[in-house]
Amino acid sequence: NFTYCPATGLAKGNERSEFAGWAFPFPGVFLTGEFISEDEESEIVELMDRDDWKPSQSGRKKQDYGPKVNFKKQRLKAGSFTGLPSFSEKIVAQMKACSVLGGFLPVEQCNLDYMPERGSAIDPHFDDWWLWGERLVSLNLLSKTVLSMSCDSEDSIQLFPTFSKENGELSPPGSFTQTSACKNSGEGGIGCILSPRLVPSKEVTVAIHLPRRSLVVLYGDARYKWKHAIYRKHIEHRRICVTFRELSAEFSTGGRHEELGKELLEIALSFQGRPV
Repeated sequence: NFTYCPATGLAKGNERSEFAGWAFPFPGVFLTGEFISEDEESEIVELMDRDDWKPSQSGRKKQDYGPKVNFKKQRLKAGSFTGLPSFSEKIVAQMKACSVLGGFLPVEQCNLDYMPERGSAIDPHFDDWWLWGERLVSLNLLSKTVLSMSCDSEDSIQLFPTFSKENGELSPPGSFTQTSACKNSGEGGIGCILSPRLVPSKEVTVAIHLPRRSLVVLYGDARYKWKHAIYRKHIEHRRICVTFRELSAEFSTGGRHEELGKELLEIALSFQGRPV
């Protein structure tokens, strides 16, 4: 019932929902379009398709490049991991230009193949916190889709009205403190001044539209407070998601398993890998 706006960082109420004309800040999302060119996309997908795609859950297929992990027992070792694929070296280098990806060193890459004919989807979930670090990076290839965000928190979200009576322009949080009678302006906008409104977090869903060849980073609240999902209805054509993950603090400099983390990063960043 809300849609994320990359230009403002706001989740805006959809026109046909009860939250039309309302918005709230949605931090923790970085989205950039045309991260790679069409030619680069074609080359990457061609190289991926030379390797086997293994069946995965919910109608997806996958290729994994990463260490051997037992999340239940919290055990980790290199296993047969030989590094990220060679074609990812250029992608990782380009990430350095993104303001939110300073110091980002991917230790794992997962390619997921979605097809409408297979009913491909993934249910709302959090990525693991024990092994993976704060920033989740995904490159969206071959077709557009929607990343659906939902929240199980008992908290409430404060909404604020997005249009003022005077000029219909977007207004910043806290600029409205009084409530007045509401009536339609006749122009599809909100023709009144409204006070902030509280709604339970569980009643809110936020759609993040991912264009073809866009790069999205989830961090902060979008990583730890909001679950993310891809629903079947948002897979219209073949779609490949390339997700990169970094190590958590436990496996980074000063962490309990720093040495193991160094070993795995050295393997990952050799860019000589094949799917495990």
